[in-house]
Amino acid sequence: MKLLYLFLPLSIIAIAWFAFGIYQANSAPLPVGFPTPTAPDKIEIKQYPAYRAATYHYSGNLSDAGNQAFSSLFQHISSNNISMTAPVETRYPLSTLESNEKTGEATVSFLYRNTDIYPQEIANNITVEDIPAMTVISLGLVGGYSYESYLEGLEKLKNWLSKNPSYQMIGKPRRLFYDGPYKPDATKRSEIQIPITH
Repeated sequence: MKLLYLFLPLSIIAIAWFAFGIYQANSAPLPVGFPTPTAPDKIEIKQYPAYRAATYHYSGNLSDAGNQAFSSLFQHISSNNISMTAPVETRYPLSTLESNEKTGEATVSFLYRNTDIYPQEIANNITVEDIPAMTVISLGLVGGYSYESYLEGLEKLKNWLSKNPSYQMIGKPRRLFYDGPYKPDATKRSEIQIPITH
């Protein structure tokens, strides 16, 4: 019985901590200089400034990358008193451009608000990266964050690039996730992007 009294407060704290993380994910600002999300079903070329990111390296089923990384990344920003921003970024293997690959290595990143921020503590499973400015082709989406929707969106971007051969792919495809897990799937915003040169 005493154990129950011990675990009850700990459970309440854990639930409150997780709920606070979800709230932050649903109301987080963009990093400084980031363009607004691309409208659903629209394809556009976008410019991104250099940014700094806390990155979790993942290997396994690519559909699980974001879920596996979230708790470590949230712990990183919480322990360093760093405010959360949106989007959360997942970079997928180059091989997903050529096939419907479902396993491999991906990186999941929380982006810092600006490049002046640097954490005091970095866990072994987190890397702090400075990402250079880039140009991307971007597809806006609204709806659930399934891996299948990533592959479908990637095909649309590849079709656009095949019709616009003056643009060349130069980097790993990525998905930007703007909304937390408790927002209804029908209203979740994301973008699928490929870095390009012209």
